[in-house]
Amino acid sequence: MSYTSLNYHIVFSTKQRKPFLAEEHIQAVCKYIGGILRNQKGCLLTANGMPDHLHLAASLHPQTCLSDCLRDIKASSSQWIHETYPNLKLFSWQDGYSAFSVSYSGMDKVLDYIRNQQTHHKKITFEEELISLLKKHKIEYDPKYVFG
Repeated sequence: MSYTSLNYHIVFSTKQRKPFLAEEHIQAVCKYIGGILRNQKGCLLTANGMPDHLHLAASLHPQTCLSDCLRDIKASSSQWIHETYPNLKLFSWQDGYSAFSVSYSGMDKVLDYIRNQQTHHKKITFEEELISLLKKHKIEYDPKYVFG
């Protein structure tokens, strides 16, 4: 028998960081993404975002490949957004994503962080936030991809 706790903080943005998502869109697409994760034997712990990006806290099944999961989430949710909100026909997600593993003991802090995105972004931009997360997790990055 195998026992796992595979928790992630995942961040991805809209194409060219365009502010496509109103609050109603964010909440609805987060619920939709929760369904995608359930279908992959995972669990969306919380999700939130801003008009130009989303944050997910998710627990994945051990047989789920993170990159495949994110490919499915982004493709399916983009199609769903187009079908559900005809005025967002130009919407798309940017290529790539950031994912950070989270220990169970650190998950409460991550959940609070994600839930408080609107307050957090009154002080810093998405780019500043992403750079801070990358540095915190000691991930090397190319600024041309962070600043679009």
